[in-house]
Amino acid sequence: MNGELRVGLDIGATKILGAVIGEGGAVVAEARQDTRPGPDGVLETATAVLDLLAAALDGVLPPHIGIGIPGIVDRQRGAVSHAVNLGLGGDWFPLADRLSGRLSGRCGATVIVENDLNAATWGAHVLSGADDLAYLALGTGLAAGLVLSGTLRRGAHGAAGEIGHVPVDPAGGTCSCGQRGCLELLASGSALTAAWPAAGDVPPAAALFAAAAAGDPRAVAARDRFAAGVADAVRMLGLAVDPAAIIIGGGVAHVGEPLLAAVSAALRAQAATSPFLAALDLAGRTALLPGRAPVGAIGAALIGNAR
Repeated sequence: MNGELRVGLDIGATKILGAVIGEGGAVVAEARQDTRPGPDGVLETATAVLDLLAAALDGVLPPHIGIGIPGIVDRQRGAVSHAVNLGLGGDWFPLADRLSGRLSGRCGATVIVENDLNAATWGAHVLSGADDLAYLALGTGLAAGLVLSGTLRRGAHGAAGEIGHVPVDPAGGTCSCGQRGCLELLASGSALTAAWPAAGDVPPAAALFAAAAAGDPRAVAARDRFAAGVADAVRMLGLAVDPAAIIIGGGVAHVGEPLLAAVSAALRAQAATSPFLAALDLAGRTALLPGRAPVGAIGAALIGNAR
């Protein structure tokens, strides 16, 4: 049976989430561990997650492991660099070879490494069934992945979809990329946290939307500014590549329908004075990622199928 299954690892700065994936993206088993930074820490954490998954499968891992990881990825070499939040700097780290070496006595797995946004985008493609889509990831930052006519678009320099670093406000603050007034400063988890810092364990996005729903005028204004920024990102994708569907995911998307309603309202407001925008029906083409499936791990497991 394990030959029909695949493993996906979604490696992030705070946790590594692993999943065993069956036909159609079905999740057979899941495991997670807090990420230990640095080359050895990432390897040890990934191995611990794989051990937990193997235990859920009577001790035998499937022979295919896909990894989604932030940073610059060389797919041919299975190596990663500039994953600074993981403690991986500018030198190429041969993740596939190092992990394969650790597993050689257990499953002889083939390991494929992909950028984490590309992996999540492929997962959104699998889960939604859409062959022509932009996946708008609202996490700490803002970026988009593209599957166009069934083909994953990585870009000539791996920078396709980096719309968070498009400057939109000449008077805005300085972005982490070094430019001024980037869209990410308006429409990202970090932007939302800065606008509405939350106390306790409630995520800032959930706290902001709850306060806005309760009628707090400051929260309503902050929510609407954020939704307008996300709508700008959707409009940018619609005008640049005209995908059949624009799917919103990432941590902020856990707010659910209130987020979609606010973004849709902002898109309709933008289109109210433009027959051209109205004809594109961006609000009607925008949806949330279905459910809370581990989209990054699903995409990582199946990314070997991506053209």
